[in-house]
Parts: sequence; structure tokens; C-alpha cells
Amino acid sequence: MILLAVASACAYGIADFLGGTASRKANVFRVVAVSAPASLLVEVLLLPLLGARWNAGSLGWGAASGVASAFGFALFYYALAIGPMTIMAPITAIVSAALPVVVGLAEGERLSAAAIAGLPVAGCAIVLVTVKRDVAMVAISRRAFVVACLAGCAIALQLVMLDQAPHDSGIAPLVVGRSVSSVILLATAIAMRRRIGPGRPPMAVAAGAGCLDSLANLFFLLAARAGLLSISAAIVALYPVSTVILARVVLKEHISGTQWVGLTTAVVGVALLAQA
Repeated sequence: MILLAVASACAYGIADFLGGTASRKANVFRVVAVSAPASLLVEVLLLPLLGARWNAGSLGWGAASGVASAFGFALFYYALAIGPMTIMAPITAIVSAALPVVVGLAEGERLSAAAIAGLPVAGCAIVLVTVKRDVAMVAISRRAFVVACLAGCAIALQLVMLDQAPHDSGIAPLVVGRSVSSVILLATAIAMRRRIGPGRPPMAVAAGAGCLDSLANLFFLLAARAGLLSISAAIVALYPVSTVILARVVLKEHISGTQWVGLTTAVVGVALLAQA
């Protein structure tokens, strides 16, 4: 379960890195027009391998997760547009982790003392990894804060709804959810085509982001089914770690001392959460 959750976090982080890179070349909705079909294709190709049961539970929860996913995506990128990325991202990540933890505990999940200690450690790691010193004191508007929190809530709802789908439904909820979110996002992109302007995203990069996002959802679903929702969500929320590492390796961006502390703290947090 821990390895699956870590794999999900890594895939989400790499997908965000690729999506952000593609969005530098073109409007984010043009990127979505490529990444959404690519992500759906991955899940369709996995159907024969992993199987699916099409019942009311998988269809209903899958569709609901797709709506939440679309809103989460739109709200997250809106938050990044109106506030500092290094503040908006950790707010969204922490909220997206906190709500599934609350839901998991409310459903009767029991955590060890080490795992309980690991939850705030993981939260601190998210903040340390993403917040750079030069923006740590920047004030943000109330609107930006609210939008970032709403984005986190939408992402959290997506994760919780995927977990609520019957555990014997295979990847049916993923396919349904991806279909719904793709339709919503593509329809939005078409409706806004005059406002998003020209520009063609790097096709391979945008498609790669979509493929990895699908794999991240798959790994999370398998992790939550194999273990605890609260632990899986807390580990998945550490996805900014892989984004920061990629930015250093690929873009040669500087990693501050605070971020190095955050990377180390993330390892400690995962080790504690693994004791659940």
C-alpha cells in the first residue's frame, strides 16, 4: 500500500511538472485538449488487463469523481493565476490531504501512534518543499486563499469518491470519472477558444502529463483499496516533492536550504505513515 501511494505521489508530481512545462508554451486549456484524451486512452488500454465491473456504484461514484476532478483542475489553475504558486500549491495540497484523513477516521480507520505523528510531519514537508524564502512573507488575497482551499476540497472529494466505489469494480470508476472530466474540460476549452488565444502545446509533453495523471489515479485507487484512505491520501499529497526534484534536475532550478529540509522531512513523514 505504501509503495502504491508513493508511486501515485511521484506520478502526480511528474504530471504537474510536465503540465506546467506545456502550459508555458500555450494556454492551459489547449494543454488539456491534448492531455485529457491521452489520459482516457491509457485507462481504456488498461481495461483488458485490470478489468472493470459496470454497476450503479462504479458508474455513480466514478461520474461524481470526474465532476470533482474537473472542478479541482480548474480551481487549482485559477488559484495559481491569482496568487503565488509557492503559496497556493501547499494550501491546496494540505487541504486535499486533510479531508480524506477526516473521512477515513470518521469511517472507523485506526492509526498507530507513529502514523498519527506522521500526518503533521507530512503537512510540514509540503510547506517546506514548496514555499521559498523570497515569497514566504508575501500577502495573499482572501479570494486567492478561498480558491486554493476550494481546489483542495475538490481534489479531496475526487479521491474520497474513488475510494467509495465498490472495491470489486476494477478500474470502472476511473474510466467513468476520466470520461466525465474530459468532456467537461474539453467543452470548456471549446467554449473559451476565442479567449485562450493561439499557441500549440508540445504534444508529447502534454500527452505525457495526461498519461501520468491516469497512472497516478490508478495507483491511488489501488493503495486506498489495499490499505487506509487516510494514509494513502496523506502520502499522495507529498506530490510536490517530485515536482521540485524534477525542476532541479531538468530545469536546473535552485533548491533552497528550506526545501532540502522539506525533502528530508517528507522521507521521515512517509516512514512514520508506513507504520500504520
